[in-house]
Amino acid sequence: MDAGDADFDADSGVAGIDVAGIDVAGIDVVAVAAWFAANVPEHPPPLQFTRITGGHSNLTFAVVDGDGDRCVLRRPPLGHRLASAHDVLREHRVMGALAATDVPVPRMLGACADETVNGAPFYVMSYVDGAVLHDRADVPGALADTDARRRAGEQVVDVLAALHAVEPDAVGLGELARRTGYLERQLKRWSGQWTASKTRELPAMERLHEWLVTNRPTDGPGGIVHGDYRLGNMIVGPDGTVRAILDWELCTLGDPLADLSYLLRTWTAPDEPTVTASFEPPTRAGGFRTRDELVDRYVQRTGRAIGDLDYYLAFNAWRSAAISEGVYRRYIDGSLGAPPPDVERYARSVEQSAADGLTAAGLG
Repeated sequence: MDAGDADFDADSGVAGIDVAGIDVAGIDVVAVAAWFAANVPEHPPPLQFTRITGGHSNLTFAVVDGDGDRCVLRRPPLGHRLASAHDVLREHRVMGALAATDVPVPRMLGACADETVNGAPFYVMSYVDGAVLHDRADVPGALADTDARRRAGEQVVDVLAALHAVEPDAVGLGELARRTGYLERQLKRWSGQWTASKTRELPAMERLHEWLVTNRPTDGPGGIVHGDYRLGNMIVGPDGTVRAILDWELCTLGDPLADLSYLLRTWTAPDEPTVTASFEPPTRAGGFRTRDELVDRYVQRTGRAIGDLDYYLAFNAWRSAAISEGVYRRYIDGSLGAPPPDVERYARSVEQSAADGLTAAGLG
């Protein structure tokens, strides 16, 4: 669920191009250009829109203006959208609220709720220079040495601690969600979305869901939870500094351990197996901090108890499986465009995540 690509080349734009002559799936170029002129005048015409690949949910477009400057547009995926999913205006609201905190986010430039303009709501944010580490192949060119990679691990934890230190009411997000019942809400939501998206029966998912409901811990102290906190949703500088956190689509109020456990699930060591050889998490490039180091640093920074961490590891494995099944379903249905040649890896990742969840729960 990635919201940016720092490697877009502004020089690929064609000065003076007539936007009316461009066909960009997901963008009504004439109507959106007119909206820009009225609402984001700092990016003058002519505008060029280019789809940024890498995301599997909301669609992201790089926009180059008449001066060669860049910004980024986000909108929901094409086709059918599940209820409560892909709320880009909510995402815009969250990042705007966090702008004055220690959490690095792009600057919000404008939002459009009028679906007659582009067929769906959208928002525009500033371009942040840096690299997005989607997988292992992105790491060598972005973080060349071990010092940068170790610093990136430290920064990931420090920014997470900063997020979890934000008081929701202080930034106007106190009504983002209920302060209590986080797990109850999440289990209900993702169970419903699993049912709506699933392409086949998978008994492991039902068994894991039953365990999660039965063993649900009591609510801990609530805070702002990103919901998809991983390197692939961050822009990092060459020294490992985290310059921006992206993709706040799943942000809510709940137990911060949900974010920590999700991060740990994505933090795969070089000697650990992956679901498929066609995709490897960025940390498999080596040189990063270990999971234990991340946990220790988080505890030091926040002082939080982590006794329920195993439960949240199981929960996030189940939730990740539900999300991946949704991605797989959208590719099969064509709402994310042409599926990649290895699209079946999403189906396999669902099965692997469910198995990982059973292991974390002590059932595997």
